[in-house]
Amino acid sequence: MKITMGAVTKGGTCIAYKTGNWRDQRPAIDADSCKACGICRDVCPDSSVYVVEENYHINYDYCKGCGLCAYECPADCIEMIPEEK
Repeated sequence: MKITMGAVTKGGTCIAYKTGNWRDQRPAIDADSCKACGICRDVCPDSSVYVVEENYHINYDYCKGCGLCAYECPADCIEMIPEEK
């Protein structure tokens, strides 16, 4: 018996869908405390963390608010803030 439930049938389509409106909280980076270690970027399952001139930013169009970046940040400079709908 072949099980196909939950199988990914076509990859690379998430860029076409802005999934950030799913979240109920969002990460906010304190740039002054950030050590630019890159852990937040590495652990983000949605690749929502990006760097511009050594400053880390969140692309809220795709961030689902999972909090992994804040949880893993060794500098404790990412705060999860409740979204106001």
